[in-house]
Amino acid sequence: MFVDTAKVKLQAGKGGNGAVSFRREIYIPKGGPDGGDGGKGGSIIFRADKDTNTLLDFRFNPELTAEDGKNGSGQRSAGHSGKDLIVEVPVGTIVRREDVVLADLATDGEEAIIAKGGDGGFGNAHFKSSTRQAPLIAEVGEPGEAFEATLELKLIADIGLVGLPNAGKSTFLASVSNARPEIADYPFTTLTPQLGVATIDGQDILIADIPGLIEGAADGRGLGHDFLRHVDRTAVLLHLIDVYNDDAGEAYRVIRHELERYSNLAARPEVIALTKCEGVDPEIIAMQKAAILEVNPGAQVFAISAVAGQRIKELLRTLADYKHQARNVESKSTAEEDIETKVADQVIPTITLGAEQLSKAWHVEKREDGTFLVTGPKIEKFARRTDLDNYASVNRLRDIMKKLGIRAELTTQGAEPDSIIEIAGKQFTLVEDW
Repeated sequence: MFVDTAKVKLQAGKGGNGAVSFRREIYIPKGGPDGGDGGKGGSIIFRADKDTNTLLDFRFNPELTAEDGKNGSGQRSAGHSGKDLIVEVPVGTIVRREDVVLADLATDGEEAIIAKGGDGGFGNAHFKSSTRQAPLIAEVGEPGEAFEATLELKLIADIGLVGLPNAGKSTFLASVSNARPEIADYPFTTLTPQLGVATIDGQDILIADIPGLIEGAADGRGLGHDFLRHVDRTAVLLHLIDVYNDDAGEAYRVIRHELERYSNLAARPEVIALTKCEGVDPEIIAMQKAAILEVNPGAQVFAISAVAGQRIKELLRTLADYKHQARNVESKSTAEEDIETKVADQVIPTITLGAEQLSKAWHVEKREDGTFLVTGPKIEKFARRTDLDNYASVNRLRDIMKKLGIRAELTTQGAEPDSIIEIAGKQFTLVEDW
């Protein structure tokens, strides 16, 4: 069963907790702190795999969880890191979090970290200093990222077959490749995209058969957006038109209009083929070609018969030439983009942040219920790693807030000693000995 969209819940591993421990050995009465750090939580990594061709598995396994990191222990023993979860997906899979694209896995073996595991907490050995000989502070591990991701598969092929329903796309694919799509004499026989490999003069061409399109497909009518996206990545379009169509020019115009409205597909290299031409009067073929050329005067039109093998080799050679031209242009564009990126990286100046800019690293908001919400990447990271059940750990967080200027801002906004402060989902109060 072919499935090209799926939703999956991701839960990366939680970091392990740091340990509070002190060295205790005979003849060493004051061995000092030796609590080890917690291990890092496992991440969820997606890997493109050429042997995987559907997202069906995610329909039956919609939740993916990576391993948690282990807690630290005495003798400075760090906890083991959680094992990363490697998830294989088809080449051409796009991973989104809401409307943000996290990864576009377009080549075999390409990997991307989709959900990061949480960092492990520091043990008390980390906090030893000349003024703090016996720290009771240890951090808890950070939670791993957790969210729902949307997976969308866009087939990657050299040639994309487009046309109205029953235009002969499946018959053509079956005749030139090893694919065996369902073929019947009625519209919408093909309900899922099909891939096949055609070989001509020792060259392989990957061809994608897209279910038939109708007028309004760009608005989602018929099979619409569900399958138009599968021609997004193709290098060349092969537009098939039934020679028995009442008006080949109108049939061509309808599909071209939908391609133009959907994306930039109208600018893609294109070859047109009139299908089912075996035994058809040459005058009818000439009339249909003329109708197409009225719409697109520069079009290259073939009259073929997949069943009889009429002009199939010539068509495949033409498609192979277009494929090489298109891929060469893509390679050149990619190389130019890489050069531009490297140049841009070299000229980025070093920026020194002033006091005003540093203040934007956090934000204090007084809420209607009298509590205060503090946000900011740095302070939130400290808060996530703070053990609220450990008095020394909470006081450390308060010290950090004081050094960052957050305490002064809270006081300015009217915070009292018993006011509730919330950071990264954790709540605690201001105290007088602060």
